[in-house]
Amino acid sequence: MSDASMTTQHALQGQAAERRRRARHAADTRLRLYGIGAITLAIGLLGILIFTIILGGHTAFTQTHVRVQFPLTAESYNAEEPARSNWRGVIDDAMAEIFPDAVEGGNLRTRTQILTNNTQFFVRDAVLAGDYEVGDTVTLEVPASDPYDQLNKGVIKRDTPEENRRLDNDEVAAFDSLVENGQVSRPFNWGLFFNADSRFPEIAGLSGAIVGSFYALMVCFLISFPVGIMAATYLEEFAPKNRLTDLIEVNINNLAAVPSIVFGLLGLAVFLQIFGLPRSAPLVGGMVLSLMTLPTIIIATRAALKAVPPSIREAALGVGASKHQVITHHVLPLALPGILTGTIIGLAQALGETAPLLLIGMNAFITSPPGGIFDASTALPTQIYIWADSPERGFVARTSAGILVLLGFLITMNAIAIFLRQRLERRW
Repeated sequence: MSDASMTTQHALQGQAAERRRRARHAADTRLRLYGIGAITLAIGLLGILIFTIILGGHTAFTQTHVRVQFPLTAESYNAEEPARSNWRGVIDDAMAEIFPDAVEGGNLRTRTQILTNNTQFFVRDAVLAGDYEVGDTVTLEVPASDPYDQLNKGVIKRDTPEENRRLDNDEVAAFDSLVENGQVSRPFNWGLFFNADSRFPEIAGLSGAIVGSFYALMVCFLISFPVGIMAATYLEEFAPKNRLTDLIEVNINNLAAVPSIVFGLLGLAVFLQIFGLPRSAPLVGGMVLSLMTLPTIIIATRAALKAVPPSIREAALGVGASKHQVITHHVLPLALPGILTGTIIGLAQALGETAPLLLIGMNAFITSPPGGIFDASTALPTQIYIWADSPERGFVARTSAGILVLLGFLITMNAIAIFLRQRLERRW
């Protein structure tokens, strides 16, 4: 073969190799761009979701209040037996002083509706907590009712035609007069966290749901944490490798993927109908959630135990330690960071579950926080579900606010898990 033909062949081979190299680089670039695009899309969708929730729920973190002076007249206030006073009469007297024209025009009832329907209880509690006589005046910051709260927050637009507006022009003008007199404020809504549920959005809060979720998670932790660790330790360290243990491992992995509503049906059939445990109680809710959390804790614990180097076990056995001492004194303490991380992640998942709690009745209308694990209660996810199903406009914002509170708890629990892993983890 001549030198010219060999040179031509080498040139063609070089060009082909260059084309293949460029094709590989182009494929690598496309794959990298696909990954960046997928991450960007996921972050974008997550950002849109969070922005939408914040946009819909930020108004619930403030509440319109009206400063009112309530006169204690002899006609309405019983100084000898204050508890038997006519508290609605006290409210009527206060609104009559603010709107004297409403008394003549017969609109006093409409003016009292500026304040929340529970104003009588706010006045009663304030008077009973103090030492008041006839002729005294009680000044309170009272939550405004939901329509006026929505008006003050701009949800109800003043430029909307009167026939399409929840408040007519006279009612809007009456509220604007309170604003001009400096009697209207909009502080942070602490009641969202410290009030229990209510039929009235302006005073509804998450206190009962937060306490109920705490009790349910406490029961879930007390059951699933020790049982999960013991089961994982046995399967990983003591159980023989045979078909039975293989079947158990497969079933545990499958249970981690079972829909949560199945566990709710199991709790309804077993805990409520067979054992007769109290309905809507955090005890039952925690037991159902523990069934869901157990597979996650077992899988995480086994992974943490496997991560402990075999040399640790061999060294402990070599100095005369028993199998029990090796596990309790060396392996489990070294695997604890991974175990705690898996446990917290499992509890965070349980905190956000709704379907099983709905099936065992933890969506009842409860107006006070539970006093224990046997009292009827709601939980954060079910409270959000209840508010989302309510027709009042004020519950729309509170639904989004409840989601933000729930996300805050979930993010906090995951942050604790990350902190514990980084703080306690040992690298081999």
